[in-house]
Amino acid sequence: MKSIIRTTITCLVLFVSLTNAWSQNLSDERRKAILEFSLTMDRANHLIPAMVDMTKYVLSLPDYAERARKSGQMTLSEQVAQVEKDPKAMEILKRNSLTARDYLVGIAALRMSILAAGGASSPNIVASSANVAFAKANMSTLKPKMDAADGAGAQK
Repeated sequence: MKSIIRTTITCLVLFVSLTNAWSQNLSDERRKAILEFSLTMDRANHLIPAMVDMTKYVLSLPDYAERARKSGQMTLSEQVAQVEKDPKAMEILKRNSLTARDYLVGIAALRMSILAAGGASSPNIVASSANVAFAKANMSTLKPKMDAADGAGAQK
C-alpha cells in the first residue's frame, strides 16, 4: 500500500513538473502543433492506452525523474527525436498506431482540451475550438478514461 501511495505521489509530482515546464516553455512550434492536432474518439482511444503504457515504462526507468526534467526543457522536435531513439517507447507507440509526434502532441491536446472543456482558463491552456467542442461532447467518456489512465499509470 505504501508503495502505491509513494508511486502515485511521485507520478503526480512528475506530471505537475512536466505540465509546468511545458506551459512555461510553450513554444510557437508546440502551440501550433497542439492547435492543429485534431482530436477524434478513435485518436483518443489510441492515445489513452499508450499514455498508460508509456507512463509505466518511464516510471520503470531508474532515472525517470531526471529524464522528465530534461524532457521538459526540450523543444517538441527534440522530444520527438528522443522518443524515436527509444526502442521500447516506439514499440508502445507502434502497438497503439501512433508516431512519437502524434503521441506527444496528442496527449497535450487531449489534456488541454479536457481542461478547457471543464472550464479551466489560462494563457497556458491551448486548445482549438474544435477540440474543446469534442471534449465537451465526449466528457462523460473521456474524463473517466483519463482519470483511470492516470491512476493505472501510477501503479508500477
